[in-house]
Amino acid sequence: MIDNEQVEEILLVLDDKLSKTVSVLKEDFAAVRAGRANPHILDKVTVDYYGAPTPVNQTSNISVQEGRCLVIAPWDISLLKAIEKAIQTSNIGITPTNDGKVIRLAFPQLTEERRRDLSKQIRKMGEDAKVAARNIRRDALEGFKKLKNDKLLSEDEFASCEKDVEKYVSDAVAEIDAATSAKEKEIMTV
Repeated sequence: MIDNEQVEEILLVLDDKLSKTVSVLKEDFAAVRAGRANPHILDKVTVDYYGAPTPVNQTSNISVQEGRCLVIAPWDISLLKAIEKAIQTSNIGITPTNDGKVIRLAFPQLTEERRRDLSKQIRKMGEDAKVAARNIRRDALEGFKKLKNDKLLSEDEFASCEKDVEKYVSDAVAEIDAATSAKEKEIMTV
């Protein structure tokens, strides 16, 4: 490893951006319905709670019943209608039922065609994450080229930095591939 603060800074930024890319992909995967009730599907659904948009999971107790049903029990019962409306407008594809005490989200069994569509969507999300990783690699390599052109790095040091960047990126791509195939397997499992 080269003892140069600018090199370390570029590598730190590279590692941080690649980690964020992988974690965002995993969060997005968690929000994809796989036929089983998953509380993470509500992570991006917000409700107006005393004037502030608040995620549903911070206003209610969310539990899974019998694998196919989410039960949302708000701590403040006056939020029932607002939560129901927020879920309907969020486009998660499930219609909530409100019994006056809790809201239930029944997850229907996925058809084979829907599973294939979701699988394609998962692969596309994985490809998008790989493209983001390649863009991050390009930015890091441009930073190293600038240091080389400014005579702050020798040819050998530049080659070493290139190898480091490739290792970081290939590790991130492997993690993206693993997450993608795991989610695909989860969706295709009946």
